[in-house]
Amino acid sequence: MSITRSVEKIIRNKPFLQEALVKGIINYGGLADELISDIEKEIGKKVQHAAVMMALRRLSEKLEKKPMTLLKFSENTSLIARDSLVEVTVEKSKKTLDKIKELFNKVDYAKGDFLTVTQGMYEITIITNKNNLKWLLKNFKKEEIVAVLKNLSALTLTIPLEFTETQGFFYQVTKALSWEGINIKEIVSTTRELTCLVNSEDISRAFDTLKKLVR
Repeated sequence: MSITRSVEKIIRNKPFLQEALVKGIINYGGLADELISDIEKEIGKKVQHAAVMMALRRLSEKLEKKPMTLLKFSENTSLIARDSLVEVTVEKSKKTLDKIKELFNKVDYAKGDFLTVTQGMYEITIITNKNNLKWLLKNFKKEEIVAVLKNLSALTLTIPLEFTETQGFFYQVTKALSWEGINIKEIVSTTRELTCLVNSEDISRAFDTLKKLVR
């Protein structure tokens, strides 16, 4: 493998470096220092620092004309939007966990109810339909509630299992939304699902933005 091919392979798997090269905001010499050991392992011999810098410059010029394709979704990829959601964050304790169990029994997924629960070390975040907000505020004490966010919508991207190993997947999705000025309030993920929570007023633009990534 040549130095040029090795550099392209490394940059392809590191989208944040690709973006920096396109924008011309990265130092070629410093980046060459970082990459040279990986390149030598890849091609099995010592390489000159100047040769790596030259390969980076050429790749930068190439990317300006034709950026690398990072996301290749299959026809099995789906994008689903849900509106009228709320987010409630509570302190983590045995009592709050027991109450959340009651909430799981309350929701009806067959009717399209939405519920995700994320546990941190000290807090638990609940995202669900706004019609469950009254129940949440009634069953959790004021001192247990850390924050309440209303008027939210969610976009859930479901991807094939083999795509979960693609490097830069989260970065590309969040970057696409950020570039459109869409504030991501929360991100929830499982092995094959990525859900981005946004303000309801942004849901149409967010959907159109991510739809462009799903071909």
